[in-house]
Amino acid sequence: MNTLVTMKRLTLLAALPLLLSLMSMSAFAGDGTLKLKVSKTERTQGEFFIVEAEGAESEPTLFFMERKWQMFPDNEGGWTAMVPVENLSTPGSYAFLLRDGKRERHQKVRIRTNNLPIQNITLRGSKAGLHATETEKTKVRSALQTITAEKLNSGPLILPCKGEISSIFGRKRSYNGGPAASYHKGVDFGAPSGTPVLAPASGTVILAGTVEDGFVVHGNTVILNHGHALTSVYLHMSSITVREGDRVQRGEEIGRVGHTGISTAPHLHWGTYLYGISVDPLFLVTTSSPEGAP
Repeated sequence: MNTLVTMKRLTLLAALPLLLSLMSMSAFAGDGTLKLKVSKTERTQGEFFIVEAEGAESEPTLFFMERKWQMFPDNEGGWTAMVPVENLSTPGSYAFLLRDGKRERHQKVRIRTNNLPIQNITLRGSKAGLHATETEKTKVRSALQTITAEKLNSGPLILPCKGEISSIFGRKRSYNGGPAASYHKGVDFGAPSGTPVLAPASGTVILAGTVEDGFVVHGNTVILNHGHALTSVYLHMSSITVREGDRVQRGEEIGRVGHTGISTAPHLHWGTYLYGISVDPLFLVTTSSPEGAP
């Protein structure tokens, strides 16, 4: 009896190094499955990086430019995020950090300057002294920072309005000869008053504000939530044809081009935001997520 027990113990002791080796190999293999992918490692101010994570046991933590970015599950068991490059970011080299428990992955990237010139704008008469009300600023800022787990759109964005582009995204602006302390956070379409404004992507109306509501700078305004961290804004409209809470489909009318708020002529201002940071709307028309959706 004692001899049998002794033999079993010796067998276990002999097998222990192999078991430890297998355990070590298994832990190493698991550690090696965490993957971080950035589709393009060089972007321009006002664009965004498409980031993918694979092999995480739960939602991984993504860091970039001293900020944490929420990731969202994809259809293949991984995680994705579209991380914006703020238009005033300092050009240079940076790195993404992906963390899943004690496991980490890094990816170096580079930000380029967009080299856009300053735009001088002259406001006359009553429009020259207009300033956004606190209600207007608070409501717009809050809506543009909306993040939801549900993805409300699938497919690339379309242009929201027929008309020529009169002002591109990212140009620094000087009003009435003042310092260029801001930049154009969208794309302007010059079009006659009454031209239909269409939703460029499916989503939910999270803000519908009018001049009568105190939107003296933005004019009649609509903001759409497209799910995850993407929102879009439409300014200066003559009329709004949707209500807060409405679900809209890509191509559905949400309003009409106008001249309300601070506006020098009838036009539509279209802005797009990721995590509350403005990005070039035209870049969203040509660039989509790994699943083919913004």
